[in-house]
Amino acid sequence: MKRWLWATATLGIVVTIAAATRTRPRSSPSVPAADTTHTARRDDTATVKATGVIKPRVGAEVRVGSQVSGVVKRLYVQVGDSVRKGQLLAELDDRDLVAKRDQAAAEVQQMQADLEYARADLARKRDLAAARVLTPSDLEAAERADAVAQRQVDAAKANLAVAAAQVEYAKITAPIDGVVSSVTTQEGETVAASFAAPTFLTLLDPSRLEVWAYVDETDIGRVHAGQRARFTVDTYGDHEFTGRVTAIYPSAEIRDNVVNYVTVVRFDRPRGRILRPEMTTTVRIAVDTIT
Repeated sequence: MKRWLWATATLGIVVTIAAATRTRPRSSPSVPAADTTHTARRDDTATVKATGVIKPRVGAEVRVGSQVSGVVKRLYVQVGDSVRKGQLLAELDDRDLVAKRDQAAAEVQQMQADLEYARADLARKRDLAAARVLTPSDLEAAERADAVAQRQVDAAKANLAVAAAQVEYAKITAPIDGVVSSVTTQEGETVAASFAAPTFLTLLDPSRLEVWAYVDETDIGRVHAGQRARFTVDTYGDHEFTGRVTAIYPSAEIRDNVVNYVTVVRFDRPRGRILRPEMTTTVRIAVDTIT
């Protein structure tokens, strides 16, 4: 009886194990994860890369000087000041110039009086000559005196114009709109303009700048006026400025035995960012786009 119970229990255990094995889910084979590929848009436009520097355009940087000698009486601007065309920048002591102008004006008045006398005398002598009481030589002398007096008046007026201009030259005005980039003369200094106009200060128009890109001789054959260009500067490394090639200088610049050609890139003044002369640039020129 015991043997029968033991056999029955053993058989139940075997059946239970077999059923559990039959109902256990089979583990699915591992599937390798698919590789994910990210696509990025590429610009296939052919470009020429060059280093460059920002330069003022022709006429955008002006050295302001004086055409007359004298002592600087007043200096009205400092470095960084914005000025408008025609604005007064400095004044020289003009007392001696004013005196010369007044002297020239007095000479004009004197010569004018001499001319009026000569004309009146000529009119009288013409009447006498008409009455045949004056010799022809005396009439010719009167006519000559009248002509000489007229020339003296003209010369005196010219001298007055020069003296008046000298007084105006004592006032130094701005020839362009711009910003004062440097001042080389101070109040109380004496300037001499005998051989060359001394420089008072330098004005710069920041709205008229350009990039000089130094393109290698191996690439210059693919660069032409009208091509679009992009450039960056160190101070705004995350921003690209756009421009256009406007000129290629014919003469080469040799640096460290490398032949480069200056390629001028013009651009509009950017908003919210200030570009300054002599900033280093990295330039990319799209060589297959000409507009």
